[in-house]
Amino acid sequence: MQAHIRLDHTLLAVEGEHRVNAMLELAAPAAPDAGRPALGVALVLDRSGSMAGPKLEVARRCAAWVVERLAPSDRVAVVAYDDEVTLVAPLGPPDPARLGAAIAAIPPGGMTNLSGGWLKGLEELGRQAGVPVRKVVLLTDGLANVGITEPAMLTDAARAAAEAGVGTSTIGLGADFDEDLLTALSDAGEGGAHFAETPDAAPAIFAAELEGLASVVAQNVSVEVRPGPGVSAVGALNDYPATRVEGGLQLALGDAYGGERRRVVLELEIPHLAALGPARVAELVVRYVAVGEGLSHHTRTVPVVVNAVSAEEAARAVPDAEVTEEVLLLRAARAQEEAVRRADRGDHAGAGAVLREASAMLAAAPPGAARAEELLRRSRDLAAQGNEMSPMGYDATTRKRMRYQSHSTRRNRPQAGDR
Repeated sequence: MQAHIRLDHTLLAVEGEHRVNAMLELAAPAAPDAGRPALGVALVLDRSGSMAGPKLEVARRCAAWVVERLAPSDRVAVVAYDDEVTLVAPLGPPDPARLGAAIAAIPPGGMTNLSGGWLKGLEELGRQAGVPVRKVVLLTDGLANVGITEPAMLTDAARAAAEAGVGTSTIGLGADFDEDLLTALSDAGEGGAHFAETPDAAPAIFAAELEGLASVVAQNVSVEVRPGPGVSAVGALNDYPATRVEGGLQLALGDAYGGERRRVVLELEIPHLAALGPARVAELVVRYVAVGEGLSHHTRTVPVVVNAVSAEEAARAVPDAEVTEEVLLLRAARAQEEAVRRADRGDHAGAGAVLREASAMLAAAPPGAARAEELLRRSRDLAAQGNEMSPMGYDATTRKRMRYQSHSTRRNRPQAGDR
């Protein structure tokens, strides 16, 4: 995996203190054309009463589609849940005819024992530790109202499962599920978080999940920030799980897909520089487990270097445009999160103001920006959300759109419909 660092300001005045945005770019190698590692997949489907009709129909169709596209060396389990949990198919080789018939026979039921269904999926994948890539894909359209419903307990379990090699991706369908719980579950489980506003959106999400699983080239990707003397790591503009470690900060990025590029933006506070010339202000340590014929651990250390110059020379320097654009998009995503918090408290006017301010920030980007089209589109989206912010306009669907837009931007993973 290649790692490259870019700063919004490389030339810093030797006098005074500075806040610098450092953007780490990670480029995963292409997935091999043949001989990918075997997959272990547990498809966990909500069959509660609210799923009756088109929702359950598309869930069954998507599950059968996944089974059809798995390789003979892969392993798959299918779990359905309402207030009770049904093991539709225990973990085993994909058999499209047999499993397709079993999936098609899943009926709608009663309540939503989300935890029971998800834990059963984890249990099935836990029986086959030799499979290098294992993932539970959980679909639901409602609130967890039976079994374990405490978010902290569920996220702790997801984190422990991910550490044991079993990830979790979530798909929320419709307007009535708990998006905060599902995004927290997928974050702790180092998987994807997806919003299917209508049943028609679900097939693209299942396809994206399978494509990602089949092209995993690295797991347990992490970035440790080690600031130099006097330098402090303020934090990351992204929304990766962060842990304070001795002398710095560690971010967990989860899996990397073949050919994928990820960006991590870190804010560093740099004190008065001692002398003119290059100065190493921090180092970033990238760790990952490469997935191939076997598992191999790798470490890359990337130095963060600035150049101390006179105040006059620093004033003439032009900021790195790509870093600046990434910072703008991440700050806009943060603004969406703040707007959601304000609207949840009933401060719709304040939420609208936050969104319109973020829109103006993006619209003010230089016209020649490499991502000018994306910046303009996001600016228009934020302006529309800000103008529609009211007790009537801020409904469950609007909240979900904002949460998932922000989440996917800060995780550097576009929603399936935006790919």
